[in-house]
Amino acid sequence: MSRKASIARTTTETTIQLDLNLDGTGHINCDTGIGFFDHMLTLMTQHGFLDLELKVKGDLDVDYHHTVEDVGICLGQAIKQSLGDCKGINRYASLAIPMDEALCSMALDISNRPYLAWDVELPKTKVGTFDVELAEEFFRSLVLNAGFTLHVNVTGGRNLHHVIESMFKALGRIIDSATQKDPRRTGVPSTKGALL
Repeated sequence: MSRKASIARTTTETTIQLDLNLDGTGHINCDTGIGFFDHMLTLMTQHGFLDLELKVKGDLDVDYHHTVEDVGICLGQAIKQSLGDCKGINRYASLAIPMDEALCSMALDISNRPYLAWDVELPKTKVGTFDVELAEEFFRSLVLNAGFTLHVNVTGGRNLHHVIESMFKALGRIIDSATQKDPRRTGVPSTKGALL
């Protein structure tokens, strides 16, 4: 049975409709109004075999911050909702993803104890019109709302497009790995009997 979720969020800053299928094929229909962000979300979904329908109307006349942060909130909520009781999932995953000269390592625990360890040095600059510091805002809002413990470490990279691309590809792959069901496990993957 597919694990799916729909999230609708409306504030004075953004209006978002997000539909997620964790057990997808990598299909995406995405319009955030931010071309670079759409590109990163496409990489995440395709490499993570997630299906994502996303429509956003944000206050882009102010800047991209609210749109990027609120998409992270909605995606995190959708992942948490689609996982349900988390019975049978792997829970943990770790990997390293290269993108040319850039290398991103990630470790994920679907713990229901949100924590982001961010070991990434990004200058306060832009890729096109996208403020690169917004990558951290997206990851933080996703982690807080999904209940993830996530460690992100970039150990190489000069091209900022490549650095951020390696992070989004890694995110898709690591979500896919950690949320997969292990046929050997029938209950919640915790000796406590619950993820708290």
